[in-house]
Amino acid sequence: MTEWETVVGLEVHAELATESKMFSPAKNEFGGEPNTNIHPVCLGLPGTLPVVNGKAIELGIRVGLALNCTINRSVFARKNYFYPDMPKDYQISQYELALNTDGHVDLPNGTRIRVERAHLEEDTGKSTHAGSTGRITGAEYSLVDYNRAGVPLLEIVSHPDLRNADDAKAYVQEIRAALVAVGASDGKMEEGSLRVDANVSVRPVGSDELRTRCEVKNVNSLRSLGRAIEHEAKRHIRLYENGERPIQETRHWDEEAGKTQPGRSKEEAEDYRYFADPDLVVMDPSEEWIDEIRASLPKLPAQIRSEMVDAGADPELAGTVIARGLGTLVSDAVSAGADLTKSLNHAANNIDPEALGHLTAAGLASMVKMESAGALTATQAKTVIAEMIENGGTAEDIAAAKGFEAMDTGELEGMLDQIIADNPDEWGRFCEGEAKLQGFFTGQLMKATRGQADGKVINQLLNAKKS
Repeated sequence: MTEWETVVGLEVHAELATESKMFSPAKNEFGGEPNTNIHPVCLGLPGTLPVVNGKAIELGIRVGLALNCTINRSVFARKNYFYPDMPKDYQISQYELALNTDGHVDLPNGTRIRVERAHLEEDTGKSTHAGSTGRITGAEYSLVDYNRAGVPLLEIVSHPDLRNADDAKAYVQEIRAALVAVGASDGKMEEGSLRVDANVSVRPVGSDELRTRCEVKNVNSLRSLGRAIEHEAKRHIRLYENGERPIQETRHWDEEAGKTQPGRSKEEAEDYRYFADPDLVVMDPSEEWIDEIRASLPKLPAQIRSEMVDAGADPELAGTVIARGLGTLVSDAVSAGADLTKSLNHAANNIDPEALGHLTAAGLASMVKMESAGALTATQAKTVIAEMIENGGTAEDIAAAKGFEAMDTGELEGMLDQIIADNPDEWGRFCEGEAKLQGFFTGQLMKATRGQADGKVINQLLNAKKS
């Protein structure tokens, strides 16, 4: 049998974090009552004229710079097609002259994925089909919500450089981290502000041809993205090995069934009859403005991860923290003197990136330094972080208010002796090599000290007494 290689190109659609829509003053907000964030422009009413949202242009440039793109003179075009959730019957997008072109993203494993373009456009509305399948086929009726119609959207198109599902997921994580870091989008796939289309094909190993691709539309989680790519590649291989060929079409991922379902035949660019929008001027950002935006960019996630790994951090742990959007917080805390590994562990396990509250990098650094000095146990440190998030304050003040004081080792050793005396059988088995009983004695001592004992000191005492 032929050895097959998967070929994947991704289109990442990111809604931009502006207050208003791309071409109208209607509110850009998730979760409003249906058809309340609307305006005559985004409804396509006769006589209305679009006006470009300057903030959306700035955010588009910020993302382009973060993705190592060239920033271009660009033109908005009309992409003509009929969908019920696009009230004008055309979408304002960019075609021949895109804002950002020729960028790249470096994955944590060193693979470089080229970015063909990152262009601005407006989002469509959202249709809901009432029926058991949730699809228009067989639906009893359909409802349309135009709240999303006209929301600023940046479409980031990769070259077909991806070869497996894991790299595809890593690529989306890198894109999402960059979007969040530069303040362009919240990157919430669960709310639809970040959506992914995957163009999937296969070819014999060693070939450089690009065979017929299918586009899996609007995948809304990384897990689904990986499953959809793997399923679609296997489907193509089965077709070729049975003497058939896939047809170019869009397909939809069915999470429950674990497979893609056919959508519509895939149009080519000429089918959309693109032409420059006569109501919008050419965008030609000055070099001075681009340099000003570049100077305002924060340290980017890929650079932060590289610095952390170079400093000795576990690459997987650093990658997890970066993906959660907490890389800058940890980087700034480390710059303020905090231990890198402890800071990463707290960011990965004890800090919700969606609920930072009053927590600052300086506050995290002060708490981690107390923990490193033995003034706080790991349990106490977790409590201090929670209090900082909820109410603010310094680590020192919170620890003092809660009575967190490092326990005297002699006092701790006396308490351990009593626990050993109360549990002679367990101590005997522990000394004979039953390692899991270390957790039993640690738990008993933590309970006796109401969590104020340092776990590392307990382990040292246990090992010393055991020997």
